[in-house]
Amino acid sequence: MKKFIAIITKELRMLLRDKIGLSILFIMPLVLIVVMTVIQDAAFHSISEEGVPLVFVDNDKDSLGISIGNGLKESTLCAFSDQIDGKPATAETARAAVSEGKFMIAVIIPEHATQKIRTSVEGLVEETMGLSEIGEIRHYVDSVEILMYIDPVAKNSIVVTVTSNLHEFIAAMKTKLMFETFSEQIGEIVPDGVSKPSNAYAKTQIVSYKQEYASKLEGGVTPNAVQHNVPAWTIFGIFFIVVSVVSNIMKEKKDGSAFRLHTMPTSYSQLIIGKLIVYVTVCTLQFFAMMLVGVYFMPVLGLPALDPGDSYVGLFFIGISTAFAATSFGVLIGTVAQSEQQGAILGSLSVLLLSALGGIWVPAYVMPGVMRTISEFSPMNWAMDGFYKLLFRGEGFFSTFAPGMKLIALSFVFLLGASLFNRYKKRA
Repeated sequence: MKKFIAIITKELRMLLRDKIGLSILFIMPLVLIVVMTVIQDAAFHSISEEGVPLVFVDNDKDSLGISIGNGLKESTLCAFSDQIDGKPATAETARAAVSEGKFMIAVIIPEHATQKIRTSVEGLVEETMGLSEIGEIRHYVDSVEILMYIDPVAKNSIVVTVTSNLHEFIAAMKTKLMFETFSEQIGEIVPDGVSKPSNAYAKTQIVSYKQEYASKLEGGVTPNAVQHNVPAWTIFGIFFIVVSVVSNIMKEKKDGSAFRLHTMPTSYSQLIIGKLIVYVTVCTLQFFAMMLVGVYFMPVLGLPALDPGDSYVGLFFIGISTAFAATSFGVLIGTVAQSEQQGAILGSLSVLLLSALGGIWVPAYVMPGVMRTISEFSPMNWAMDGFYKLLFRGEGFFSTFAPGMKLIALSFVFLLGASLFNRYKKRA
């Protein structure tokens, strides 16, 4: 125990000596959260994306469903799918898939939708051609409700664009049905005059849309810049501890303290555990500071407050897991690097690369297909997935278990790599 206390004391002293570096660890992520959130807030609702994962359920099996399905397939807007895990999608499985983050949007076409529209159009044509009185055909009017399940992670611009495309597909089909019906009626009888549709039909919305966020939180969570940027830049700030860890290890190598530590009756694993305790604690303090900024400071700027979800245990677990992975990564880079300059460059560039691949700078779901697959191997992407499950989808602690354990497992891989490389250097 005395050895651990001595190691931790040594790490704390080295950390506290670099007051500028320590302040940067806390101030830089906080500034990034505020600046990036304010900058992206206005653009958050207006940027259009392509290749959005979309699942389509056609319960109509007629002209409307076929028309919309073909239109979505040909559109560059979305990555179309009508199957989930190799099985035809249903309304229930589509909602579950969206809530799990497998798709951004699910579009559900109800049964008999085409027939309802066809009946309404026929009634409209009959009234227009003066073949029936309004009172006699009012029963023809029926409403078709197209249901859309939306992942709370999805930006509002995606929802608007998809809805706009659906409007175009349906308008084209309604026009086609109307011309077909007119042709049929004219073929039977040519009236003396054609009157305009009555206001009763002009005000009738044959097709309506219902949008729901596929979230387990009460009332759902409306996506906004705060909910996206606070967890994203929190992860980035935590991983930036890599630079400080590398700098610490490089100083030990430069002033000879690393050699003296190896001559003491203390194992390499004990030295590493001491570093982990100190730097994971620092990362945890970073995490709480950035969460508090999201909850309490963002409303001061006129932005929405961060909704931390319903599972504080899950939030803490994914934060600790991220801190453990970041610190372990720093230990590996610090062990491998041969000089302080090399370590600083390698550490900072690797964090920037992982953040770009992990969806910190650009959401992973708007990346090209190949890059989206690569992003799944970034630890920052795993951390983002854990935060999304809590902050957007309203899931509990157990939903963070998989991404959290992946981060912890990767941490042990980093530490094992650092240990093996250290042994290799001692033998060389």
